[in-house]
Amino acid sequence: MSIAEEIIAWLSRHFVAHGMTELLFLAVGGAAIAPPTSLIEDIVPDQSGSPIMPNRSNSPPMGYSIGLGGSVASKIMAKYGYKEGQGLGKLEQGMSTALFVEKTSKRGGKIIHEKDLPKLEPPKELSISNTNLMKNPSKVILLRNMVGPGEVDKDLEPETAEECTKYGKVIKCVIFEIPHGDDEEAVRIFVEFERVDSAIKAIIDLNGRYFGGRIVKACFYNLDKFRRLDLGGEMDSS
Repeated sequence: MSIAEEIIAWLSRHFVAHGMTELLFLAVGGAAIAPPTSLIEDIVPDQSGSPIMPNRSNSPPMGYSIGLGGSVASKIMAKYGYKEGQGLGKLEQGMSTALFVEKTSKRGGKIIHEKDLPKLEPPKELSISNTNLMKNPSKVILLRNMVGPGEVDKDLEPETAEECTKYGKVIKCVIFEIPHGDDEEAVRIFVEFERVDSAIKAIIDLNGRYFGGRIVKACFYNLDKFRRLDLGGEMDSS
């Protein structure tokens, strides 16, 4: 069993043994979600009836600071000698950051390892980026690369609409799939807001956000095109 698998197994056993499976949460984007039930293992009691637990110290090792941003996974890794910025193992060749769960829907998430994180490109000039992003504002925004071909389910539309209500009143959410489209462009999610300023807030917050291991692309879309269901047009709102 790898160190990562051992950490996950220990984490699951620890909470199940204490009757706290409902507290087995990892913080994701300001929200807390439960990991898949497949992560929770049965606990085999010993002869005294007590669950068999690893003999670990309850205190983190020196050099490890638990702050407000520390996750359960980080604390568990600390028990295996993890120190922030260093890899596990004698030669520090192992994991250097904790596993975490990324939210993919209201009911689920997936475990992300540091090696699976997308490689970030050097940041562009903010002034140029914001100027291009805010061209021709509209009440309608277009979200791309949230999901890939074949990944659209019945919950995606209502959940996206509900998520967007934090920016303002949502009039409509429509999902349009482009046959044989590129992976990042095949699924288009349109959200119409009541007010333009709500759409602007959504663009600023959603563009570049991680969702299910993907980087969301957000832009404005022409209101007239949207209302006549011309959903395969250009990405700008002209």
